[in-house]
Amino acid sequence: MRILFLLFFQILLIFQVFSQTIKIREPLRFLALGDSYTIGQGVVTSDRWPDQFIAELTTRGFDIDELKIIAQTGWRTDNLQTAINGQMPLDGYNLVSLLIGVNNQFQGGSIQTYTIQFEELLQQAIELAGNDPQHVFVLSIPDYAFTPYGNGNPAISAAIDEFNAINLAITNSYNVKYINITPISRNGLSQPSLITTDGLHPSGLMYQLWVQEILKYIEKEVGFTENPPASGDFIISLAGRQLFIHSTIAQSEYSIHNSSGKAVRFGRLTAFPETVIDLEGIPVGIYFVRLITGNQQTSGAKIFLK
Repeated sequence: MRILFLLFFQILLIFQVFSQTIKIREPLRFLALGDSYTIGQGVVTSDRWPDQFIAELTTRGFDIDELKIIAQTGWRTDNLQTAINGQMPLDGYNLVSLLIGVNNQFQGGSIQTYTIQFEELLQQAIELAGNDPQHVFVLSIPDYAFTPYGNGNPAISAAIDEFNAINLAITNSYNVKYINITPISRNGLSQPSLITTDGLHPSGLMYQLWVQEILKYIEKEVGFTENPPASGDFIISLAGRQLFIHSTIAQSEYSIHNSSGKAVRFGRLTAFPETVIDLEGIPVGIYFVRLITGNQQTSGAKIFLK
């Protein structure tokens, strides 16, 4: 069974290369969810990877509004779920990260329970990011075998690979970006500076390497922001893959754009007062509906195709 897990993990890593980038919308409100690796056990606040990530984005000219961390040393998936639910509502975040699972493995938890709870957490992360998978990313579980505490124990590495095979498969199924930082963690014994003084957790230097890996996949979001239609002029609704646009304004046009700004549908609202647009064949994701009246006044809305 373990061999099958490892083979599955290796195959999925190949496909992971083709997954999407992480979209950054400004001003950025970032919510980081996790355990000791996210709260930065053993390092100063500025050395935690979420703080280094925000600092790097700031130097690159991104407008940063907030960083919030929900994480604690020793947390399993169920502990993180309880903590998130205890802080609800968590509104307005447009980027959410998830890194969880090492304590499920370390404390002897079942991989079956982890599978269920990790998927629930990922679903919640997507909801907290405005139901936009492109505003969520998952980090793989680091391998603590490559620390003085782990002492190179191959059984630990094999177990971490099993848990990562599960979180990778689930992450890809939701079209969320997965960032594999486990290989970086496996330099911990050969490069002692990557481990903090407790002999178990990453140092600020290792977290810096994680951030550099994350930054490879960052892309500033372009497209259309929501501008709600004037009351009564347009009513937009979505039922499955059918988009309904009710218009009381003659000579109106529509266009539908993906998150990169590319138009995937466009035309004129001809079936007064309601036009039905078939969206079959368009990939799952976030899209922007832009409506243009005869006098060039524009409005629009965001839709999520499942």
